[in-house]
Amino acid sequence: MESVLIISWTILATIFFGFMTVVASFVEKNGNLPHKVISIWGKSIIFVSGARVKVRGLCNIDPEKSYIYMPNHQSLFDIPILTAYLKVQFRWLAKVELFHIPVFGQAMQHAGYISIDRTNRKAAFESLRKAAEIIRNGVSVLIFPEGTRSRDGISSFKKGGFVLAVDSGVPIIPIIIHGTREIMPKKKLSFKTGNVVVEVRPPVETSVYTRKNKDVLLENVRQVICKSFEKGN
Repeated sequence: MESVLIISWTILATIFFGFMTVVASFVEKNGNLPHKVISIWGKSIIFVSGARVKVRGLCNIDPEKSYIYMPNHQSLFDIPILTAYLKVQFRWLAKVELFHIPVFGQAMQHAGYISIDRTNRKAAFESLRKAAEIIRNGVSVLIFPEGTRSRDGISSFKKGGFVLAVDSGVPIIPIIIHGTREIMPKKKLSFKTGNVVVEVRPPVETSVYTRKNKDVLLENVRQVICKSFEKGN
């Protein structure tokens, strides 16, 4: 019964705050107001779920700088956690197809979301180049380097986020999330309360890397996340 109530609220909250986000995206062009609406959505879901969240290391973030945030990805519950507790403005990367949806796509564009075209390798790298330019102009973004939710441990990292990092030259902030897999497991329609710990690690500089040695950067960031995840909370 608890799962049914939480899932029902999540659906209703997503519809309501999704509509409010669309409205906010047309009211304010810089994307800050839509992000605040999404943050309230995340907080509401966490409140109803009864999850207890602890965040460590927010002092590692300078709110005046732009970053590429890279968290591990265990569960769909990661998304409300990050929107609610990562107390900075950031944008999501999204598939270009989503931008073609009437009204919704326009709202995403107004909110400052960045499109990534994955139709072919050339298009993907060109969209990453454009995204890097946006980030250099002061916009922070969040990317799940695993690309999808992992069933256990940390999955292998995709290279696209690290191409974006070296092209933009902004630091990467590794983020380690503990506990969300137990709250909302992958491919299971269940929800239970629990404890979540979010670790924000110090920035990893990217300006000394290029596309040629981006794999070294990838491995360095992966080691930071894996060691903290394996250590536990």
